[in-house]
Amino acid sequence: MPNLKEVRNRIASVKSTQQITSAMKLVAASKLRRAQNAILAMRPYASKLQELLQALSGSLDQMDGSTYTDDRGEDKVLLIAITSNKGLCGAFNSHVIKRVKHALEHEFKEQYKSGNLNLFFFGKKALDHFTKRKYKNVNGDTALLDNLTFENTLPFAQNFMNAFSDQKHDKIIIIYNQFKNAAVQKLVTEQYLPIIPPEGGEEHAIKSDFIFEPGKQEIIRELIPKSLKIQLYKALLDSYASEQGARMTAMHNATDNARELVKELQLKYNKARQSAITNELIEIVSGAEALRG
Repeated sequence: MPNLKEVRNRIASVKSTQQITSAMKLVAASKLRRAQNAILAMRPYASKLQELLQALSGSLDQMDGSTYTDDRGEDKVLLIAITSNKGLCGAFNSHVIKRVKHALEHEFKEQYKSGNLNLFFFGKKALDHFTKRKYKNVNGDTALLDNLTFENTLPFAQNFMNAFSDQKHDKIIIIYNQFKNAAVQKLVTEQYLPIIPPEGGEEHAIKSDFIFEPGKQEIIRELIPKSLKIQLYKALLDSYASEQGARMTAMHNATDNARELVKELQLKYNKARQSAITNELIEIVSGAEALRG
């Protein structure tokens, strides 16, 4: 039979943990509300920008080869993965890490072996994981996620775009969790560069009444860089909202589990106390009978 003091101490410990997880759930819910509002406000703008690109799709093939539509194959690849700086968010980080490892072992196995694959991580969890295991060509940033704004994202987007233009990379891929709702996050692998023209080219371009001034090619040269910057920022916002949703769900489950564990321990404590009282009564009765005898 367990010691009553040990069970009491464990009940107190679990209750303390329950209070912590409940508070963390409330904090995550507050952050999720702001992050969700940010990503939902960004999506219509990004969608309209993509729609305009599709309307200009006939001009994509006419642009010179030094731009972001230049398909040079995939000899030199950059994988960008977005995780979090903190844990306690369920499988949020592990899903991204597993997807990166799968890419290294399958899609880009030859590039990694030859040293032509670079890894860039937003978030401490993935950066620490791959650095400690001594993976090759690993870089990253952990400060951006603590102050995520479009202005702070611009230098990273520009660096990636410059690296592609300078032919340091032939293909750039982004891996991140796309926000669906508080309980659902979808792991996404997205080609960042080169830009993939809409399927069907000019024949499937959106029919619109747009009047382009000064001209399609001039506009698209301004539009594509802006679209790439928005795309990276949107991926970071998606990941951040997904992180808060995953953490809120994980802390909700942890709080519920702690509540159930307290009930089980309370039942165990009551049984142990009842058993101890019964044993004491037996001893008293036995002592009384012995005195009578």
